[in-house]
Amino acid sequence: MNARTGLLARRADVLQGTNLRALAGPILICMILGMMILPLPPFLLDLLFTFNIALSVMVLLVSMYTMKPLDFAAFPSVLLFSTLLRLSLNVASTRVVLLEGHTGPDAAGKVIESFGHFLVGGNFAVGIVVFIILMVINFMVITKGAGRIAEVAARFTLDAMPGKQMSIDADLNAGIINEEQARKRRSEVSQEAEFYGSMDGASKFVRGDAIAGLLIMVINIIGGLIVGVVQHGMDFAAAGKNYTLLTIGDGLVAQIPSLVISTAAGVIVSRVATNEDIGTQLTGQLFTNPRVLMITGVILVLMGLIPGMPHFAFLVLGGGAIQLGRVMKKRGEEKKTSAALVDVAPAALAPAENTEASWDDVALIDTLGLEVGYRLIPLVDKNSDGELLKRIKSIRKKFAQEIGFLPPVIHIRDNLELRPNAYRIALKGVEVGTGEAYPGQWLAINPGQVTAALPGTPTQDPAFGLPAVWIDTNLREQAQVYGYTVVDSSTVVATHLNHLVVTHASELLGRQEVQALLERMQKDTPSLVDDLVPKALPVTTLQKVLQNLLDEAVPIRDMRTILEALAEHAPKISDPHDLTAIVRLALGRAITQQWFPGNGDMQVMGLDANLERVLSQALTTGANPGLEPGLAHTLLEQTQKAMTRQQSLGLAPVLLVQHSLRAMLARFLRRSLPQLKVLSYAEVPDTRHVKVVNVIGTA
Repeated sequence: MNARTGLLARRADVLQGTNLRALAGPILICMILGMMILPLPPFLLDLLFTFNIALSVMVLLVSMYTMKPLDFAAFPSVLLFSTLLRLSLNVASTRVVLLEGHTGPDAAGKVIESFGHFLVGGNFAVGIVVFIILMVINFMVITKGAGRIAEVAARFTLDAMPGKQMSIDADLNAGIINEEQARKRRSEVSQEAEFYGSMDGASKFVRGDAIAGLLIMVINIIGGLIVGVVQHGMDFAAAGKNYTLLTIGDGLVAQIPSLVISTAAGVIVSRVATNEDIGTQLTGQLFTNPRVLMITGVILVLMGLIPGMPHFAFLVLGGGAIQLGRVMKKRGEEKKTSAALVDVAPAALAPAENTEASWDDVALIDTLGLEVGYRLIPLVDKNSDGELLKRIKSIRKKFAQEIGFLPPVIHIRDNLELRPNAYRIALKGVEVGTGEAYPGQWLAINPGQVTAALPGTPTQDPAFGLPAVWIDTNLREQAQVYGYTVVDSSTVVATHLNHLVVTHASELLGRQEVQALLERMQKDTPSLVDDLVPKALPVTTLQKVLQNLLDEAVPIRDMRTILEALAEHAPKISDPHDLTAIVRLALGRAITQQWFPGNGDMQVMGLDANLERVLSQALTTGANPGLEPGLAHTLLEQTQKAMTRQQSLGLAPVLLVQHSLRAMLARFLRRSLPQLKVLSYAEVPDTRHVKVVNVIGTA
């Protein structure tokens, strides 16, 4: 109970602190407005001027200790509020000076009196000169320089944004970073651009503040003279001295914090982002070279020896620089000696200029890669809304839904060695497909029934090898009227990529993907997975069975049926090919439905009875059954003819054979006729009616 009470109390404290921080902005605005409208007593003015000085020093120190500009992203807002605070203090102090200035130099508080007397010795002429010098330094040097740096930085940051975004996308596609890291880096790039843009605008507040300070000083002096002489009957000299010293004190107590804030702005926008604060950078880079210090010391000593020069100052500083350089040189030699002693053994084993090889030198091959020429970069550039990136995501999602496992990430990169419009698809570092695409044009594919030709660049559809032509956008509708299938350049690349991914699905199914499938099934059927893998079936055998199914374009979405069939027969059968045949029987209904949707007749190709008998005899004879060359050539030739007749009728190229022949014929015909699918009678459900349309083996 006590612990719970303590937790609730801590939570209440956190919420209270959050609420107070949220109220800081409105409270500050109310304070600024109050100072402009309400008369303030001198004591409160002293506190507020002191707070203004402390705030400016704090801002300067924070800017010096930040590692990069975005660590102080609130600086533009701080600049705005500090400027408003100083101006409101000027209004409040001006009211007090004009109302109570005739009473003496402490009329506006001790802070203004101290700045008017102590800093300038009570001499208003000196005060005016010092004030004007501070104005010139602030307005002409620091503020102008910081504003120019912010303007240039904002411009270059905006120009570099597309390249940075593309670099992030390339690292994401290459797998170097994940989605969360990419999102964080994109946010940093966007914040950096907004920061420098805000600094460019915020620097104008500082310039305006400097001009306003000068005008306020002139107005206060003239107004003080009028009020003192006309309203209070003071003589001109006394009124001039009183009101001028008060005005100078007021101006100095406002301009010094303004100068500090301007310096902080210059530090923020002029520093280079590193892992060191500005103090460490300055000392680490100015005093690292002992030769520079020693030469500087010698020059100062020589100048100190010239008659009429301040010998003490030059000789002391020169001697100090020479001594510091000698000390640093000695330390550097000691470090080199110790490093040499430590590195004796490695130096004896290998040359100093050669670095020892490590595992970091091993470059791993991407499973799937897409390389594009420079004219295709806009298709994969997220900043320019690259359509191909969206299509690739859709390809992976569609593949996972239809095939049954998630393929590896497709790594995209540009390749200047390719032709400008070319692309290259690689599987495990080996090229499996290539083509060309022309952004801004359309590919008109001839499916075989077009009515007229089109002007353009003749080519072939890279995915299926159909005749095609690249046409201009204005010919798109005309091409569709002629019967062409018209697609854009991103669709061409995406279709080719999808075709190759599906074709090589078995090679994409690795040990990691199989393990992920088992973990996915573990959630739904834990006992089935635990009883099968690895007790009855090794993971490698399961992977081989799944790869065999994918080689024959059989999806593995129904993992429960696959695992149940393997669990029943794996204790007695260990050969992956035999297990694949058993799994196909279990998936028979799904395989049949894949090629012959609905419940209509299955119009297939079949084997002549004599040919089927010869093939059965060849399968059962000998220790290594196979087909003799003459029979193999005849079978391949007859199958190709039958397949052509089948496709001319608009029917699926499916060959139906006896179950004992299916595996052998599938392996033999798949290499030459990849579009042909071989099914066995045992895989066809009893409810389906089979009609043999083309027979292989007859003249």
